[in-house]
Amino acid sequence: MTSEAPQAPARPAEPGTDLAPMAMRRTGQSERYVLQAAALRRRQLRAAVLYGSARSWRQRQPLWPAALIGAIAVALVVAAFAVANAFEKQQQREAEEEAERNALSTPPAAVQVHTP
Repeated sequence: MTSEAPQAPARPAEPGTDLAPMAMRRTGQSERYVLQAAALRRRQLRAAVLYGSARSWRQRQPLWPAALIGAIAVALVVAAFAVANAFEKQQQREAEEEAERNALSTPPAAVQVHTP
């Protein structure tokens, strides 16, 4: 009097229903765990190489605001040097013009003639 429960016939898995790759479907549970851990580590290393210390692209801050601020700062420094240089040249020109005016406005020194 053995009552055997009818077993459902083994159905082949439909494509796309099992998320594991074909190589992992044939492996045991412990080997599957090792392969998944290795795949996870490989993804983490790839993300570290691609995205630097941020470890993930989701945490990465955009770079363009910092680059824009840096370009503006460089432009301001260059403009400040240009203005300072122009001011210095203008001061030199004014000093030269003042010296020329002084040279033209003063009469030449009287020439003394000595007769023996």
